[in-house]
Amino acid sequence: MLRTASDLTTLLHRLDGRGYKAYRDIQGRYSFPGFELSIDHVQGDPFAPPSRMRIAVPSAVAGFPEDLWAEPVRRMALADFLNRAFYQAIGQRDREISVYRPSQKVLERSSVIIDRGGVEVRFWVALPAGGRRIMGRRAAEILGRNLPDLVTGALTWSRTDQKAAYAHVESVEDQEALRNQLKGKKLVAFVADGSVLPRAGGDVDTPLTRSAGALPFVSPPSLAATLDTPNSGPVRGMGVPEGVCLIAGGGFHGKSTLLKALEQGVYDHLPGDGRERVVSREDTLKIRSEDGRAVTGVDISPFIGDLPGGRTTEAFTTANASGSTSQAAAIMEGLEAGAKVLLMDEDTSATNFMIRDKRMQQLVAREKEPITPFLDRVRELHRGFGVSTILVMGGCGDYFEAADLVIMMDEYRPLDVTARARDLAQELPTGRATEPAGPFRLPRPRKFKPRPFDASKGRREISIRALGVRGMLYGKSEVDLSGLEQLAEEGQTKAIGFLIHLFGREKSRDRGPAQGLAELLHKIGEQGLDPLSPWPAGDLALPRLLEAVQALNRMRSLEEATGNRT
Repeated sequence: MLRTASDLTTLLHRLDGRGYKAYRDIQGRYSFPGFELSIDHVQGDPFAPPSRMRIAVPSAVAGFPEDLWAEPVRRMALADFLNRAFYQAIGQRDREISVYRPSQKVLERSSVIIDRGGVEVRFWVALPAGGRRIMGRRAAEILGRNLPDLVTGALTWSRTDQKAAYAHVESVEDQEALRNQLKGKKLVAFVADGSVLPRAGGDVDTPLTRSAGALPFVSPPSLAATLDTPNSGPVRGMGVPEGVCLIAGGGFHGKSTLLKALEQGVYDHLPGDGRERVVSREDTLKIRSEDGRAVTGVDISPFIGDLPGGRTTEAFTTANASGSTSQAAAIMEGLEAGAKVLLMDEDTSATNFMIRDKRMQQLVAREKEPITPFLDRVRELHRGFGVSTILVMGGCGDYFEAADLVIMMDEYRPLDVTARARDLAQELPTGRATEPAGPFRLPRPRKFKPRPFDASKGRREISIRALGVRGMLYGKSEVDLSGLEQLAEEGQTKAIGFLIHLFGREKSRDRGPAQGLAELLHKIGEQGLDPLSPWPAGDLALPRLLEAVQALNRMRSLEEATGNRT
């Protein structure tokens, strides 16, 4: 039954001073002037997670022009803009009200939904209490007066910063256009001139200001490329071609900063972020070593042969991987999921996986070393399978022979030093022997038993919670996602948990993690994020297939199904 705003106010006044659980009487739908409020779930305790609510503003009231949301990419961008507007409008005034807090990235989220019917915003309210008694009059003020002010100020075109809304939407549309041109131009990434790559510091994702020393990016002439955008015209910058690219340079000159920008270039960014015209292909995956991670049934034999004692690595399983085995597994898992561009940084790589120099080859005979260094596979990956690699390597020149392109960062300025690197490779040969271990082969798809996908805990049939961006509680298990450096928001982590739950329940599991999760993500692309959750969730963000598969692979309870290998 649809009640009125006046009914809600009267009810809250009547509940004033009663026990907190009586708040449950307000659950339901209410008609306000210009919008509808749905109170979907009421917290049972003042210390429990806040109550879930939704606002639906009809299109005739919201009034946003159709050209801002008719196309999917523009609709996503406008929803992101309104999410931020609602978040900023709450400010410090209404601390009881909260909405999903977006990052510097622009993602498909469940917090704001736009369609022909209008705008829906999903949010939370910590219903006020004095001890364990209802503060009904304060609740009536929040829901009956403050909330309508938020709707009018943040969700109506007449009160919106219209110029900023168009700039936001057009910037995101331009980024998508840049990214969509990469494959056709045989590029894996593009960094526009004028981009600001350094961040303000530490875990802060906002850009370093020019007054603090940030230098605008300028492409080397030899790598300059011009891409077109629908709203800003031609954009000049550095195009990184397919193949093997080495990023060299001294410490603190910007090598890892450039790689980090390329790593996050799979996402669109806010206008003014500095990286909003840094784009990478969708099939780009950051690889790192992860001591101690679990690995289940992965064929790592192209990199690591039989282990001492005759243990095969064609279906490698361990609860405690080493740096080298974890990095080998990450590559093979990524290739299984469709990755075509690998990013690596020597700082987060296992040294013995990346290189074995002449002296070590002389000391440890080949037959005593099961590892085939990545150096001896990187060219084969590109020539035979179209897999490109961008690698930060500041301390080892052995990769000069393998590189198609060498970029040197000098005080955050990129220089094309490919010719000089090739000359040095001729002048100063390393003398090391190539260590092939037979032809490289792509991994076979794996299948898993259903038991590990049980998300229940106690009386809860589904218990899934994000632990920040890089951790997840899935049923009774904690899943460490710290190695998934391209995850951008906590909402993606939670969405991945629900994806894995659906994967375990549906027949898609029989087709392996990559294909099964891809099918589910395709469904989400058509229907939105709502099919993931049993309730209208306001805290989900769309993950990439690569992160979803990586997360599933890190579940320690996985068991490979027998008889799925040929």
